[in-house]
Amino acid sequence: MNRIFCIMGKSSSGKDSLYSELISTLGLTPLVIYTTRPMRENEEEGREYHFVDKAVFEQMKADGKVIESRTYDTKHGEWTYFTADENIDLDSRSYLVIGTLESFVPIRRYYGEERVIPIYVEVEDGVRLARAVERERREESPKYTELCRRFIADTEDFSDDKLAAAGVERRFDNTGSFSKCLDEILSYVRSYE
Repeated sequence: MNRIFCIMGKSSSGKDSLYSELISTLGLTPLVIYTTRPMRENEEEGREYHFVDKAVFEQMKADGKVIESRTYDTKHGEWTYFTADENIDLDSRSYLVIGTLESFVPIRRYYGEERVIPIYVEVEDGVRLARAVERERREESPKYTELCRRFIADTEDFSDDKLAAAGVERRFDNTGSFSKCLDEILSYVRSYE
């Protein structure tokens, strides 16, 4: 049975790096979600996200193509992230998506518990904050206020209670050894084959 594996974790937990390794190692199909936020340096349309404006989001929603959406009131305006039921064929392939608990729960409800599998990655907060600051420093126009907002919001968004309510039981620690974390996730995903 083909599945959607949803990799989740607080900001700067290493999701993007793990995602890239899982795609190349396992041959999963990237499930690219949509956003109305501006594209960052080194991002590419269709790789990290499909970048659309609010009008496109509203039209897709009106057409019944939006599975889930969440809008954040950031220091730079409202940014919406959403998953659309477009070009997803679980009869022929398995997918990997980077998500949040807010996206995971409705996707799992839409496709079914047996088809949508959580991969929760965690990192000690001090390490995570240092990674986030270093990444933001490399931006042409660093947005430290937004970094702080996300960091604080993650504490509530990924609370133990919310993880349990969403049915996320297994956790993968990416604080120390990236390769150990990756190997554990690879073994976990392969157990579904």
